[in-house]
Amino acid sequence: MLWPKAVRDRLKTGSDQEIVRSYPYRSACPSTVWGELISGATDDLFFGGYTSYFLWSHVPALPDVLRRKAAKGCRVRFLIGDPEGTVTTQREGIEDVAMAVSTRVRTTMEQLARMGPTEGLEARFSAPADATNHISLSVFRFDDEALVTPHLATRVGHDSPLLHLRRRGEQGMFQRFAEHAEELWSRSVSMERPTHSG
Repeated sequence: MLWPKAVRDRLKTGSDQEIVRSYPYRSACPSTVWGELISGATDDLFFGGYTSYFLWSHVPALPDVLRRKAAKGCRVRFLIGDPEGTVTTQREGIEDVAMAVSTRVRTTMEQLARMGPTEGLEARFSAPADATNHISLSVFRFDDEALVTPHLATRVGHDSPLLHLRRRGEQGMFQRFAEHAEELWSRSVSMERPTHSG
C-alpha cells in the first residue's frame, strides 16, 4: 500500500508472480529457453504436447540430452496423441495443413524409437477419452518450471500463445497445469498396439 499506484501496476503480485514470460506465439519463445529448461531439470521432464514434434529440431542433440538426464535419475516422460485416434483425424480436418497432426505425432514416435530402450524414459498415448483435452492444451514441465500452450481454435501449436511459468507456491497456476498433466498421464495408455495372429 506504500507503493505508488504506477509502481504497483508494474509489479507482479499474487498468482501472476508465477508468470515468468508470455509469448503471443509459441514460435516466439527462443529455442534457447527450451534448451536451458531441459538442461536445468534434474528430477522431472514431462513433454505433454499432443505431437511434440518440434522439439527434435528445436533442441540440439535432444536424444543425447534425454539419455544423460535419464541416466542421472531424472524421470523423462512423453505423453502424445494417438496418430490413429478419432480426435487426431478431426483435428487434421480443422487445421488443413500439409504436415498433418498424425505425421507430427509419428515424428516423435520415430525419434523415440531411434533412441531405443532408455531406462527412465517413458512414452504413452493419452487415453481416447482424454484426447480432446490433451490436444487443446500442451504442458511441458521441467521440475518447477513449465511451458504451457493453450491451443487456439483453428491454429497449429506454433501459432498459439505460450506461458512460461515458475512455481511460487501451492495451488498457483503452475500447480494447476501440473495437476492437469498428471491427471492425463494417470489414464494414459501403452503405445504398443495389440497384434492379431491368424
